[in-house]
Amino acid sequence: MISPPVSTELQFVVVHGYRRAYRKVGSGPTLLLIHGMACDSTTWDRVIGPLSEHFTVIAPDLLGHGESDKPDGDYSIGGYANGMRDLLTVLGVDKVTIVGHSFGGGVAMQFAYQFPERTERVVLVSSGGLGREVTPLIRALTLPGAPLVMAVATARAWRPFVAAGLRGLSATGMSATRDLGEVARIYESFAEPRSRAAVRRLTSHVLDWRGQYVTMTDRTYLAQLMPVMVVWGRDDRVIPASHAVNAEHHSLTDVRLLDDAGHFPHRDHPERFVAMVTEFVAENPPATYHRGKWRAMLRRGDQAVLTTVSESSSPAVV
Repeated sequence: MISPPVSTELQFVVVHGYRRAYRKVGSGPTLLLIHGMACDSTTWDRVIGPLSEHFTVIAPDLLGHGESDKPDGDYSIGGYANGMRDLLTVLGVDKVTIVGHSFGGGVAMQFAYQFPERTERVVLVSSGGLGREVTPLIRALTLPGAPLVMAVATARAWRPFVAAGLRGLSATGMSATRDLGEVARIYESFAEPRSRAAVRRLTSHVLDWRGQYVTMTDRTYLAQLMPVMVVWGRDDRVIPASHAVNAEHHSLTDVRLLDDAGHFPHRDHPERFVAMVTEFVAENPPATYHRGKWRAMLRRGDQAVLTTVSESSSPAVV
């Protein structure tokens, strides 16, 4: 049985003049947990404790989120990857297994691409960047009138009632509403103008009204040089679980589909999630960066794929 959630105090460090919030607990090999858009490090609160029994766990609030500063700055995926590198450097951490959820999965892939010498393994959880489709609610954030609509929708007069309604629907246990408890937290965070502005800036870098336009599928063949695991909830209504199948056809062959789970599988089934991550790390030696191999792989491009996914193969259901 999984341990009760561990309450870890936020710590703070200033990098490039901006305050960065993060949680750090445990000992052993380092796991870097990167949350999704409009979330913060508390999204990992059900798994940080159990993971810290095996690893040093670092869970930051990305810039523009949670208790980190929210400047009018760089909210691109590359900028976030640079920010993670700088945070790790300040904390004296050289190499990590990086775990990214949703938008954080895109950051995790970008980090591994930009800094392969610092990446031991990658875990992608309901990740962005593996397909175009995404829920209309997120696409709507890119529309011209979105800032005004968000401000009105989160007005103090009805904010408590909307949040309570979302949490009530989440408590029904229906697959269609299971993620609304987390949506309620995101909704409440939008009450802060700086948070809305940061999310607006972030979305402009990765998607438009038609969906995600930033993808890493043209570079996933590089995953042959490091272990990668993909985890998805079968009932995900934010980014469809079909993107997990897409991953299989782009060299990411260790794909786990979780039944009875939505966009937040690490919250729906924390015990299973912790077990998968722990086993993945134990069974896959850390990647070792070799410049010559990296250069050769880049020169050959996707023709360097050494294994072909069988047409009959399918993601593991766990």
